[in-house]
Amino acid sequence: MISERSTIYLIDDEEDVRESLRLFLAEEGFRVKTYASAPAFLSNADPKQSGCVVTDVRMPGMSGIDFLSDPAVGALGLPVILITAHADIPLAVHAMKLGAADLLEKPFNPEDLLRTVRHTLSRTSEQGAPGAPGPEESTTRFASLSLRETEVLRLLMDGQPNKTIARELGISPRTVEVHRASVMKKTQADSLSHLIRMFLAAGSFAAPIKTR
Repeated sequence: MISERSTIYLIDDEEDVRESLRLFLAEEGFRVKTYASAPAFLSNADPKQSGCVVTDVRMPGMSGIDFLSDPAVGALGLPVILITAHADIPLAVHAMKLGAADLLEKPFNPEDLLRTVRHTLSRTSEQGAPGAPGPEESTTRFASLSLRETEVLRLLMDGQPNKTIARELGISPRTVEVHRASVMKKTQADSLSHLIRMFLAAGSFAAPIKTR
């Protein structure tokens, strides 16, 4: 069981956003520490601290992506949830490959943030509660995909948007969306971040590629 007294380290350059999220999470029983910038958090970081970080992507100076890339963040071992008003597939894939626990697009329902925070803390604090199936199970799920679905998945994991995937495969963007939906259903992924975690767990998709 996760402790509702876990600490959430909230980083956002907009004071009103920091305060509204702080109040919401505090009302749910979490300890919340807020910072106006990523450097402000890092200058006060304690290697012994636990919990998770919730940070905006677009901030002056050090962005959320820069924050994820910083070796000091990796050394802390805290899971990082990114929030952004400009989410897209390339950003999500890049962020997850850098180690982001999840990514939420603004405006989001506060309950979505709460669910993501609790899920993230569960994955990191409870043994046997991974964020995605293990390599073998992930590979098995990917093996159920058709050749076209596999092609769409690979391009998706390369960070390519639907229009680029459609152009490269010679199909319509709508058809790409249909294949994406089928990939999500067959792999039992409940979100793009979940799909990316499975892809990474499988070792960049170790399943045999279908040839027909």
